[in-house]
Amino acid sequence: MNISSRIKYLRNEHHLTQKELAKMLNVKPTTISGWELGRNEPSIDTLKKLSSLFNVSTEYLIGGEDNSSNTIDLKTTDVLSYDGKPVSPEDLAIIRAILEKKK
Repeated sequence: MNISSRIKYLRNEHHLTQKELAKMLNVKPTTISGWELGRNEPSIDTLKKLSSLFNVSTEYLIGGEDNSSNTIDLKTTDVLSYDGKPVSPEDLAIIRAILEKKK
């Protein structure tokens, strides 16, 4: 499976429309369409966001095997999802605050 197929597959698995994914990544829906059709590819930074969002490795996104540990560093990630839906920046801040208090 190539990068365009992986992005489309993961988007569908997370029950996201192209428009919803575009909003989460701060790109236009036509950009998502272009990726899925193989017309262009996401930048390295966007690949990192996609891998975090879908909880897969960047290696998997570009067509390799997924050997990610499913570990996410909440201090450094800005894109997070729960049950296929994006976690808002406000909710992410609350989660971080709760975890900081547990230290």
